[in-house]
Amino acid sequence: MNDFKYTMVFITAADNEEARLIAKMLLEQKKAACVSIMDGMNSAYWWKGAIENATESLLMVKTKAEMLDDIVTAVTEIHSYENPEIIALPVFGGSGSYFEWVDESLEPEAEEPTAT
Repeated sequence: MNDFKYTMVFITAADNEEARLIAKMLLEQKKAACVSIMDGMNSAYWWKGAIENATESLLMVKTKAEMLDDIVTAVTEIHSYENPEIIALPVFGGSGSYFEWVDESLEPEAEEPTAT
């Protein structure tokens, strides 16, 4: 098991529309506290024996490390790429109040009491 509580997950998407769709899903499912999107990133990479170039959008997902497996599964299910880039880096420090906000943001919604 990892010994860090928070992670930054990097995900590339084909364009802003796909990036926004992924961000919305992760936020609605409480898998991310915040998702920042950078458009117009130029990527060069090997794909099926050839060097490819593409303009992509980069998502930077701020979340808890325990969410990583769920994020990988959820993003893979809706992503347009055959093999989407989903990589995570541990967060070893930062603003205590920011981490408190991350914790609060990822708490499950309280269920409304049902009438009996």
